[in-house]
Amino acid sequence: MVISSEVVEHIYDPRLYANNISKLLKPSGILLISTPYHGYLKNIALALAGAWDKHFTALWDGGHIKFWSYCTLKELLHESGFREFTFQGAGRMPWLWKSMVISARNITNG
Repeated sequence: MVISSEVVEHIYDPRLYANNISKLLKPSGILLISTPYHGYLKNIALALAGAWDKHFTALWDGGHIKFWSYCTLKELLHESGFREFTFQGAGRMPWLWKSMVISARNITNG
């Protein structure tokens, strides 16, 4: 099992990151990954609240450089050989979650 908590949003090359995790895991190994949630409805709410610039500021030194929805993170992991996804939102109310947690099973090894 690999647990990655609030890391992927800081990674410059997330495909390399996901491929390396896949290589580290045995076939059928489990990845548990969390990252801030950025789904469509949350992004609309941020824009309507006038919080878009503050939330996505480019002035945060060392901050988030990638913003993930469930669909984009699932696609990244699928490309690297992961299947059997489960999703859970965490914090705040549904569809405005602070973070998301995804588990996935590795079907490849390298």
